[in-house]
Amino acid sequence: MRHIFGVGGANIEDLYDAAHHCDGAVRAVVAKHEYSAAAMADGYARTTGRLAVAVSTSGAGAMNLVPGIAEAYASRVPLLAVVGQPPRPLEGRGAFQDTSGLAGSFDAYQLFSSISRYCARVDDPADLAPALADALTATRALPGGPAVLLLPKDVQQAVLADPPPIEELLAARRVPVAAAAARERAADRLAELAGEPVLVIAGDEVARRGARAELAEFVAALDARVAVVPDGKDVFSNHDPRFVGVAGVIGHPSVTDALRRARLCVLVGTRLPVMARGGLDALLAGTELVCFGAEPAFCDPDALHVDGDLRAELRAVTARLRAARPAPPPPDRADLRFLSVPPFEGEGVRLRDAVEAIGAAVPDGATVVADAGNAAAGVIHYVATPRDGRFVVALGMGGMGHSLGAGIGAAFATGERSYVVIGDGGFLMHGMEIHTAVEHDLPVTFVVVNNNAHGMCVTREQLYYDDAYTFNEFRPTDLAAGIRGMFPTLPVTHARTADELRQALVAHRSTRSPAVVCVDVSPREIPPFVPFLNHLDTVSPQGAPHDQPVVAVG
Repeated sequence: MRHIFGVGGANIEDLYDAAHHCDGAVRAVVAKHEYSAAAMADGYARTTGRLAVAVSTSGAGAMNLVPGIAEAYASRVPLLAVVGQPPRPLEGRGAFQDTSGLAGSFDAYQLFSSISRYCARVDDPADLAPALADALTATRALPGGPAVLLLPKDVQQAVLADPPPIEELLAARRVPVAAAAARERAADRLAELAGEPVLVIAGDEVARRGARAELAEFVAALDARVAVVPDGKDVFSNHDPRFVGVAGVIGHPSVTDALRRARLCVLVGTRLPVMARGGLDALLAGTELVCFGAEPAFCDPDALHVDGDLRAELRAVTARLRAARPAPPPPDRADLRFLSVPPFEGEGVRLRDAVEAIGAAVPDGATVVADAGNAAAGVIHYVATPRDGRFVVALGMGGMGHSLGAGIGAAFATGERSYVVIGDGGFLMHGMEIHTAVEHDLPVTFVVVNNNAHGMCVTREQLYYDDAYTFNEFRPTDLAAGIRGMFPTLPVTHARTADELRQALVAHRSTRSPAVVCVDVSPREIPPFVPFLNHLDTVSPQGAPHDQPVVAVG
C-alpha cells in the first residue's frame, strides 16, 4: 500500500495525521467526493493487483463511499475501506454524524457488512491489529472483494503499547486452497480433445489474480481461440492471432462464430454475467463447459468447476497438456467481426469514428478507462486494449462517473498515462475530479464524449417508448470552454472532427500532465449494443444480419 484515497473530516483526520508522520511511505490523496475516492482505489487495484485503500469520515462521507464499495464487492476488487466514526463516549447521545445504530441512529456496520467480504467495528484499540489482519485476509481470499473497518475517533487517537506485527498475524491466517480433484478431471477432458476446436472465454479474475501469463500459456497448449468479457478486455492480448473479440451484449459476432464451432468452451476467471453472455445462452446450453475460477458459472452452476488458486491451476493443467503433446504453432489470425449498426447522418462526430480515433492515438502501455453508457459501449467494441496496457470498466454496479476516479487511481498506480473516456452525463456527475488530477499533475487524458444527453437512456426512449418524449436530452453545453475557464493552465481541446480528436490525443501523450479533449456526438446515434440492434432488426450493407441472438438486459 503506497496511497490512500479519501476525503477528510473530523472523524478521519487522525489517519491523515498518521500519513503525514510516516516519512513519505504513504501518500494521502484527497478526492473531491468519496465515491470518486473509492473509484480511485478501485482503479489502483485493478491495474496493479495491489491492495488499495479508501478512507472517509462518518455520516454523509461514509454514505458517499457506499456505491464505490458496492462496485468493488460486485466486481470482486480487493480494497480496504477505513471509515471514521464519532468518539465512543458520544455515540447514542446525539453525536454529530452518528452511525453507531444506538438510540435510533443509523447503523453503518449493518450497511457495510452487506457490501463487503469482512466488516468490523473496532471498539478496543487492542483489537485493531487482529481486525486489520482479518480484513486484509478477506480481500485476498476467494472470491475476493472489499473489507471495511469502522474506527471511532478515540480509537484512532489511542496509543498502542507493543502491537503485534501485522506480518505475523497475516501469516497465521492461511487462505484455504481447493483440492485438486476437479483439476485432474478437467485436464483429462481437455487432453482428450486434442485437435478439436475449443473456445476460451477469459475474465476479470485473471487480472485480479495476476494470471495473464498463465492464461497465455494455457491457451497456447490448448490451441484454443480466445474471447474476453467486457471488464476483462486486458487479460489476453487483443492483437494475438487467437483473439476473436469481446463476448456479450457489447461484443463481436466473431465470438458467436467461434462458440458455434467449438466442441468445448472453457471459462477462465469469469462467471459470465448477463453483460458477458448476452446472446450466447442458447449456444452455451448446447456446448460442454469447463470452468476455472473462484466461483461457478451463472449459465451452468453444475459444469465441471476448478477452483483454488487460478495461477496454480492453469500451470498444472498446462503442464499436463504439454506432456501429452507439443504446443502447436499459432493459428492464422482470427477475423474480428464488428456489429453492424444503422447508418447515422447528423451533427457531430460519429461515435465509431471518435472511439477509433482514440484507439489510434493511445500508446502501448497505457490504461484505457471507460465509463458507463454509449461511449463505453463504443470503446469496448471498437478499441483494442493497448499492448502491455490495461483496460478498466466498472460493470458490477455500472455507476456513471466511476471512470474519473478509476483513471486517476490507475495513473497513481502505474505511473503511465491513463485515458478516461466518459460521456457528458457521467462527467457532469463527478467531473470535478479533474481538479485532483491537476492538483497532483497526473498523466491522465480525459476524453469527454458530449451528446448533451444521457445517451443510452435517449436510445431506450427512441426504441422502446415510441420516441414520443425525452427526459434525457439537455440544453447544449460547451464543456471545453467551461473546463478551460476553471483551469487556465490545463490543456483543453474542443475537437470537431475525428482527426482533430486523434491529433489532440497524440499531442498530449508524451507529456506527464493532465489534459482534456471534448468531442461532440449525437444522442440519436445507436451504439454497438446487441439488445438495441435486436430491436431494430438491423441489416448490414451487405444484406447480412448482425448475427447476434436476441437478448435483453432490462
